[in-house]
Amino acid sequence: MAEMEKEKGWNSCKNTKKGGGGGGEQGFCNDYVYRISTAEEWAELQTSGSTFGRQIDKSTGCIHLSNLHQVQWVLHNFFLNSKGQDLFLLQIDAKKLGDGLVYEAAADDSSKVFPHFYGPSRSFGPLPLDVVTKAEKIILSDAKFTCCLLS
Repeated sequence: MAEMEKEKGWNSCKNTKKGGGGGGEQGFCNDYVYRISTAEEWAELQTSGSTFGRQIDKSTGCIHLSNLHQVQWVLHNFFLNSKGQDLFLLQIDAKKLGDGLVYEAAADDSSKVFPHFYGPSRSFGPLPLDVVTKAEKIILSDAKFTCCLLS
């Protein structure tokens, strides 16, 4: 499993939330965002250097990401029944995503705000390998997901 060097020193809050009520923009300041990736998607990313993600990403025109505190919720709500399917948690350098990283309210619950990657100039583009700083296999045991990044 590949583990890459992380870059340090990003402190700016350039990404904004769209939607969610209130009409204003709210800055977010996360050094990293996270991608729950299937083994096939992770292999594609390593082999080809980029991925357009799963069908949900292609149909919505953005790569779905999470903040670290959201990962367990996403795993339990969308991946709990993926027995036999290997999953990986990718740590992504948010700074390298540039203005293609947008925080948006979930369609079904405006109180939940998630990062989405739209690509350069916010036109749907693939997630490039060089934004991934770490990748860890996620283990599912007794309905609990674990990996080093979640510790």
